Amino acid sequence: MLERLSLRMRILLFFVFLAFGSVAAMVAGGWLILSRSDTAGLAGEMIQAAILAGFLILFLVTGIWYLFDAHVARAIDSLANAIRTRAHTDVSNDIRQEKERAKYLGDLAPAASEMTRALAQTRSALAESVARETSRLSAEKARLEKLLADVPVAVLLCTADYQLVFYNGQAVTILEAGGAPGLDRNLLDYLREGPVRHAYERLSKLNDPEAASDLICATTGTGRLLSGRMRVLRRTDNIQRPGFVLTLRDVTADLATHAAREALLDEVFDKVRRPAANLQTVIGVLSEDAEMAQAQDLMAALLSEVQTLTAAITDLGKRYDEGRSDWRPMGQTRAQDLMDGVSAQFNVLGLKIETEGPDLMLTCDGFELALFFRWLGEKLSATGHGQTFRLCLAEEDGPGAVFDMLWQGEALPVGVLDGWLSEPLDTDLPDMTPRAVLNAHATEAWTETRKDGWAAVRIPIPKARRATRRPAPIDREVVYDFELLSKERNAEVLESRLEDLTYVVFDTETTGLTPSSDEIVQIAAVRLVNGRRVRREVFDTLVDPKRAIPQSSTEVHGITEDMVKGAPTIAEAGKRFHDFARGAVLIAHNAPFDMEFLRRHEKNIGARFDHPVLDTVLLSAVVYGQLEQHSLDALTARLGITIPEEARHTAIGDTVATADAFLKLIPMLKARGLNTFGDVLSEVRRHGRLLKDLNSSS
Repeated sequence: MLERLSLRMRILLFFVFLAFGSVAAMVAGGWLILSRSDTAGLAGEMIQAAILAGFLILFLVTGIWYLFDAHVARAIDSLANAIRTRAHTDVSNDIRQEKERAKYLGDLAPAASEMTRALAQTRSALAESVARETSRLSAEKARLEKLLADVPVAVLLCTADYQLVFYNGQAVTILEAGGAPGLDRNLLDYLREGPVRHAYERLSKLNDPEAASDLICATTGTGRLLSGRMRVLRRTDNIQRPGFVLTLRDVTADLATHAAREALLDEVFDKVRRPAANLQTVIGVLSEDAEMAQAQDLMAALLSEVQTLTAAITDLGKRYDEGRSDWRPMGQTRAQDLMDGVSAQFNVLGLKIETEGPDLMLTCDGFELALFFRWLGEKLSATGHGQTFRLCLAEEDGPGAVFDMLWQGEALPVGVLDGWLSEPLDTDLPDMTPRAVLNAHATEAWTETRKDGWAAVRIPIPKARRATRRPAPIDREVVYDFELLSKERNAEVLESRLEDLTYVVFDTETTGLTPSSDEIVQIAAVRLVNGRRVRREVFDTLVDPKRAIPQSSTEVHGITEDMVKGAPTIAEAGKRFHDFARGAVLIAHNAPFDMEFLRRHEKNIGARFDHPVLDTVLLSAVVYGQLEQHSLDALTARLGITIPEEARHTAIGDTVATADAFLKLIPMLKARGLNTFGDVLSEVRRHGRLLKDLNSSS
């Protein structure tokens, strides 16, 4: 029990025991003397003397304790905190203020100053040595990061729980749902779940790091179709469920290029055929002219060559029209992935569709077919044929399969469908027609009316096969070194280590200091993952408070009413911030103030801020004691963090400073034995009530 008490509390208890022990000893001695004395008058005088002596002892001990506490205990505490700060952070300035407090401690303060100075010199020399040894690796790392950033496909590395460990610049563009991606966020927030989960489960059972699975998937926001390839990392002893690498490519541009090329080739063939026919006609006329008899042999030869050229061009055009599927090799597309992509497309259009069919591998361009079915559903809906559809896949007796697009309602005439097939498939792909898609797959589409009242459009797929498992692989050695991949994610938040949690540090600027009536005018936040601030993952937005901003508030944070005109309301900005902070621990300096603003608007935002919360005011009290100053300026100055003057009292400036301070507090908390979130929370609760009024603002 005594080991958990602070030094000052132990010293206070020592003097308390000394005072009461002295009084008790005096009382015991007086009682012993009186019990053996026969003098009656002596008792009253001794009692009076004992009471006076007791008060004098208490006064003397209290005075000595006060001087000892002020000049010894507090000085030792201050000196210990300064040493601990320099031991666990990169603060290197001299402990001048602490030396002044410890002037009555003899040689202890100079010795501590020499120790911290030697530590700073050793750390500086070590840092220089490490910098020299790693300069080459840093250059290679920069080149690798540049190379990965310029890769024309999105590259993502994820854990088995679909948490993002790495992503490049292309991923920011492609993963468009819920804002930009972030480290330790869930991939399934951005991509539809079915194809990704199925591909991972299929590959993880193989235990083959060389195996890869092609898939098509759609984004959760707009239903954009993406081409993907997944490869699972090698399973190791400490990673029973390995992560995976996923590359994604948006094929819309490829489809547009292909459509434009087909249109260009059609135009070339048309332009070549007509001059060839005209030339043949002219030569025929010339060969019949008497004046050209002397050149008849030449004309005959020329006619023969032109006929050969015309026949070759005609044959080439015919083969191009009949065999467009040979323009590129068709890939293997899983039927379930294709139908999931079609469902995503229909959801975006506000249409309902049910999909069913066996698990087949189709030799086709899944993206073109998905766009074809979307186009067909949109046309049928626009012409009043139906709003609810079924997409059924069935195996045929041969190597193929057939898709049926079904709806309850009026059947579609064959002539109408033929007319539609010549229209553009999409406004973004004006040169690609549905007929071109069918030709590319060497298939046709026709309409049917079934006896059960369903109308249908049938589209055969020439090549299809049942999905089968690969044979057992040859074991190969592959090594990866990404800390996020090896983290255990099954622990509850209270049992989680501080360095294993993801944090969102935030700050707000407001119209005033009354959360019940004032409003937010700016929200800023940064994310901390794996013990570091992710510099590109930043949330910063102005907020329209829908009320006047007092001049006194503008003088503090610099935000005027003109600046917030057109900015999102708290409902929109709060929802975006809630998405940014999903799954993280919230941190703020004087967090109750900011959280009260947010929680007051939870109904309008449509989300609850039920995240775990830490307050750096209370963390500072845990580390440095309650009698120190715990404002943001005092804390950052103590930790050697400089806030630029122009950034102070701005949401993003204070947020970055708070984040850097928290990262420096983590090793100091761990040095006190506070290793888990639950440990910190229990310690913080001891300080909360005492500091509630002391730190009403940052």
